[in-house]
Amino acid sequence: MKIILLKDVKSLGKKGDLVEVSTGYARNYILPKKLGVEATGKNINDLKLQKAHQDKMAAEQLEAARELKEELEKKELALSIKVGDNGKAFGAISSKELAQAVKDQLGLTVDKKKIVIDEPIKTLGSHEVKVKLHPKVTAALKVKVTEQ
Repeated sequence: MKIILLKDVKSLGKKGDLVEVSTGYARNYILPKKLGVEATGKNINDLKLQKAHQDKMAAEQLEAARELKEELEKKELALSIKVGDNGKAFGAISSKELAQAVKDQLGLTVDKKKIVIDEPIKTLGSHEVKVKLHPKVTAALKVKVTEQ
């Protein structure tokens, strides 16, 4: 019996896969637990439409991420931190502060979890911070740190 999986099933397949299983396994396990549906013409057509919709949404998200990357790379953030007498900074600039600065200064929304800081920003001057906007798109954000 051919089944279209609605959820991931261990040792059988992932959501959306078309698999062949025994009739008893389908009737007694897969169908009652709503892990899959029988592969009729209508269900196969629905699956194709869902995959087409998901592909379209993924392409739109990728394009939006590329546009946001261009916006971020054109501009530079200006932040200030407290510095002691010997030029040593008190504290560091966090991803939360960077996300807030992007929102305030550039008018763009970036999730703080997407900002990747290799090492804490504790020095004055220009720094480059990576922003992972999409699995395929990473932007380089320029940050200029000045004395407060």
